[in-house]
Amino acid sequence: MSFENDNNVNENSVEDIVSRYRPEVSKLVPYMRWLQENAKSEVASSYNSSDLKSMPFPVYDSNLLAFVKAAQSTNLLDRNYVYVYSRNRLNTAKDELLFIHDAEIRDMDDLAGILSKYILSGMTKGTVWAEGVRNGVLYNVVKKMDELCRVWGRENDRPLA
Repeated sequence: MSFENDNNVNENSVEDIVSRYRPEVSKLVPYMRWLQENAKSEVASSYNSSDLKSMPFPVYDSNLLAFVKAAQSTNLLDRNYVYVYSRNRLNTAKDELLFIHDAEIRDMDDLAGILSKYILSGMTKGTVWAEGVRNGVLYNVVKKMDELCRVWGRENDRPLA
């Protein structure tokens, strides 16, 4: 990830984390409702025609494609997401959801790693994007990141007594 510190706050302080992540996460927040409504449903289908002499290929919901494009336009994606998975012993969607549920503000890089896994591996394996919507991981990771930015950002916006 290529976040830059503006040198006004200590690197990796809460203020720094919130200031780096808030603008990026805000690009994904508009899709939260759609992600929640489509959890446990199929958002991709396979197009296969007997007229075509080719392999079947996936056809995605336009909202899913818009979400993926928005995620790709952020600085949240990290090709080294596999280290997040090995460091936190994440093997299944259940492990991911438990980690997301318990995540704190200092886990934002790891939450971005979970998002990265679904977005980046979905670019080569067609079922991953739809799987992330269906199992609720994409909704929960965006929701948690937004929640952490809002809670910790508000704390820093309060005037000192």
